[in-house]
This record gives sequence, C-alpha cells and structure tokens, in this order.
Amino acid sequence: MTIENAAVNFSELVNKNRQTLARLQESPRLLLHRRDGEDLVLTTAARAEQDQTVVSAATRMLAAMARREPGSMELLLDILPDAFPWVRFLPAGDLHAFAVELVDTMRAADSLGNSASVAQLLIAWQHTAEVYSDPALLAALTRDHDEDYGPAPDPRDVA
Repeated sequence: MTIENAAVNFSELVNKNRQTLARLQESPRLLLHRRDGEDLVLTTAARAEQDQTVVSAATRMLAAMARREPGSMELLLDILPDAFPWVRFLPAGDLHAFAVELVDTMRAADSLGNSASVAQLLIAWQHTAEVYSDPALLAALTRDHDEDYGPAPDPRDVA
C-alpha cells in the first residue's frame, strides 16, 4: 500500500504555515506547487535521512552482490528486465554494459550522497533502448552517410 503525498500551493505554506506543516504528520512528503518555478517537495530531516539510509543500503547490497560469485552478474542480468522492462530492447553486450555501469554509478553516487548521475544514466540507457526498439530509427542512426558535413558548430556559440 502506497501512502499518497499531500499537495498544496506554495502560497498555502507561506500564509498558513502551521496548518500546512501539520500535514507532514499524515503524509511523508508535502508537494508544494509553485507558479513561478519548479514544484518543491517538503519533508522532515528525519524522513530524508531514512530515505537516504534505505537507498544507500540497497546500493551497497546490489554492489556487493554484483562483485561476488561469478553467477551473481547473471542473476542481476536476469532481474533487470523486471525492474526496467525497456532493457529487453538492448543487445546482450549492451545489457551487460548497462548492468556494470549502473552498479558502478550507484556506488559512486552513494559515496557523494547525490543520485543525479544515476538518474541521468537511467535516462541515457532508456533512450538507447528506444533507438534499438525502432528499426527505422536504428537504421537511420547507424547507417554510413558517406559524406563529411564539415566541422560541427560549438553548441555554446548557438544563440
């Protein structure tokens, strides 16, 4: 059973802070909708620390499992399609590369306490799987174009 996060407008926190913060007693997180920016999530420091402890423990167990017996990598490769159904479109070699890179990136990110690199890795590999899932797109991206289009412009110079 999943507990739904409460959601309020940011102005409600500003105008009725006691009542709004009291909602954290009923919900682990409070989603704050903002008109002028990205929504925010408010939680208690204790809850955030618990969440980080759980993620860190899962990361360490996964990394330890992947480093153990030779068969552990095969087990990881077997369970990845359950966790990430899109990996079914990756070639076997890429699936193995994804598994290794995922474990390594999770360990490194955990050591910093910042999961942004893991999220980016998952997005990048999912896009790779999308390309493999579409034969026309795969053909367009992998065919030899037999011509040089000249130097690529520096993206920082594009207005």
